[in-house]
Amino acid sequence: MNGSLTAGSGQSAIGRSARGSATEGAARAGLAARGVIYLMVGALALQIAFGNGKRQADRGGALEELADKPFGAAMLWALGIGLVCMALWRLSEIVFGSVGPKGRSAKKRLLAGARFVFYAFVAYSVLSFAAGTGSSNGSGGSSDKQSKDVTAKVLDLPGGQWIVGLAGVGIAIAGLWIGARAVMRHYRDKLKLSEMSQRMRQMVDVTGVGGGAARGLVFAAAGAFAVRAAVDYQPDKAKGLDDTLRSFADTPLGPWLLALVAAGLVLFGLFSFAMARWRRV
Repeated sequence: MNGSLTAGSGQSAIGRSARGSATEGAARAGLAARGVIYLMVGALALQIAFGNGKRQADRGGALEELADKPFGAAMLWALGIGLVCMALWRLSEIVFGSVGPKGRSAKKRLLAGARFVFYAFVAYSVLSFAAGTGSSNGSGGSSDKQSKDVTAKVLDLPGGQWIVGLAGVGIAIAGLWIGARAVMRHYRDKLKLSEMSQRMRQMVDVTGVGGGAARGLVFAAAGAFAVRAAVDYQPDKAKGLDDTLRSFADTPLGPWLLALVAAGLVLFGLFSFAMARWRRV
């Protein structure tokens, strides 16, 4: 009897260990894939800021840029698989909970669910592009066209203005939340700080604060444009990632603000690589 219980407990422990290893591998692969996308989008936005950008600064432009590199097809497949891993990691957080004292709370599981849906869509679009069966942004072409098309369809629904407006407010608030958490360095709670040197922690802070603030600013601006599209009932005023980034060049600071935000997205790409190495999963 005791031997049976001991064997059962041992098998359960092995199962948890295997699940933990698989989850950790998926998380690190997914974070690295996210880093590649942000790094490339930031680089494309920098090119636009300095007047020699030939591609859109969004996921589609990043995939096209990657496809033109040596071994581009293999890199696209690797990126897509990494994003599938990201989605599976978020799915595991829904089922088993995430790290931290409140990792099993309903709020954490809901956030994990939203991230799962997002990364599942992104992974599908990247793999479709790699297979040559879809466009780089899914079924809608560029992020700008996709944003305008979706906004137009929703505005035509009963209460469409409210739906678009509330969605825009939600995105803007999420952007402010992302930026604020980055500036306050909340990401440190998820890092294995004891395994990092003092210099490495300082470098991660530079990428985490600068990158997170830039990412939050982009989200907030995109949300504001969605609210404006709802209020004016003009779907063309909604902006995708590329148009949102370009709008920073239309401010009094001109291309320099776009360059600053673009550099921030590059930093966030580097921060994602650091998370892939030192994040607690």
